[in-house]
Amino acid sequence: MPIQTITLSLLSSITKGNHPPQRVVCYFDTEIKGFCLEQRPSGGMTYYFRYRDHAKVIRLIKIGRVEEIDLSAARVKAYEIKALINEGGDPKIEYKRLQNFPTFGEFIAERYLPFIKVRKRSAWMDETLLRNHLLPIFSAYRLNRIKRADIIKMHHAAKAKGFADGTCNRWLILMRFIFNCAIRWEVLPLGANPCNGVELFADNGARERYLTAEEVGRLFEVLDNSANVQLAKIVKLLLFTGARKREVLDARWEFVDLDKRVLKVPLSKSGKPRFIPLSDAAVELIKSLPSMPNVPWLFFNPKTKKPLVSVFCAWNTARKAAGIPELRMHDLRHSFASFLVNSGRSLYEVQRLLGHYDPKVTMRYAHLSQASLVDAANVVGNIGGIKM
Repeated sequence: MPIQTITLSLLSSITKGNHPPQRVVCYFDTEIKGFCLEQRPSGGMTYYFRYRDHAKVIRLIKIGRVEEIDLSAARVKAYEIKALINEGGDPKIEYKRLQNFPTFGEFIAERYLPFIKVRKRSAWMDETLLRNHLLPIFSAYRLNRIKRADIIKMHHAAKAKGFADGTCNRWLILMRFIFNCAIRWEVLPLGANPCNGVELFADNGARERYLTAEEVGRLFEVLDNSANVQLAKIVKLLLFTGARKREVLDARWEFVDLDKRVLKVPLSKSGKPRFIPLSDAAVELIKSLPSMPNVPWLFFNPKTKKPLVSVFCAWNTARKAAGIPELRMHDLRHSFASFLVNSGRSLYEVQRLLGHYDPKVTMRYAHLSQASLVDAANVVGNIGGIKM
């Protein structure tokens, strides 16, 4: 039973030998006690871990054949088995249990996707991120084999590929949520989330774009001359109401009350119904919309009679023609808030109009009212004709 450090050079010297041993030879590693390499007369070699169980009986756990697993991976598994022993566990039992964990791909298909399809409104976003980015990396990994180092590597590799910090962070947040689900459903033990301790990137690229009155004029001019009449009305309604894109695209006639001047959103982002006040311009725009029998939506595909899924292509053409190619459709909501704040409306009013559940979210617009704050401060300076 040779005792020496199992290295790549040792493997190379053994495989190059012209005379296989006449009997089984085990090489025991000096670094990890119990880790060994078995060489057979047939020429095959396998990594094992040898230990004594609670009854002092010698046990062997197969780690893998040399041609199936590289040396570094075999060492990692040996360390894991040794850790189980040090914690008082029986590797023969525990290690067998570990092999029964589902792969990441199996867990997503069998447990996670069915769950979010009925419980999470943004399920389609999760599906897209998983299909395009996360499953290609982790699909074949056993759920318990994904380590913090793997998550960090994924997070940093995404940034190296040119993805924005916010996008990289969304991948990490989704992975953290998935593993929390696995722990909550007792697929993984407590504390087994590999995303714990992985820090988000500082999203310095995050920005909110606000339209100026001049840019609104340019945009409306392009839309008014566009052959896509629906896009013009969608964009204007978004700017007139500050609604979210899906709140407008999914709007139904039964939710419109022109007498009370509100558009009802049965299930808003906060998980509760909300009522969007309709300005004069919004009311006139809605009155101008065509309707069809048995079509409940304000905006719909003329061919399928279904609500519009996306208007990105038409929107992208329009914003480029207006000279504002970086403008996102969600920036119309920010611009709605900007116009309100700069006209002197209170943040409380902005919060109510935007349907923010938490007033802290509305505070992002506080800096826009600087001119109004200066005017307010001047009130004190003008008391009694004070002059410097």
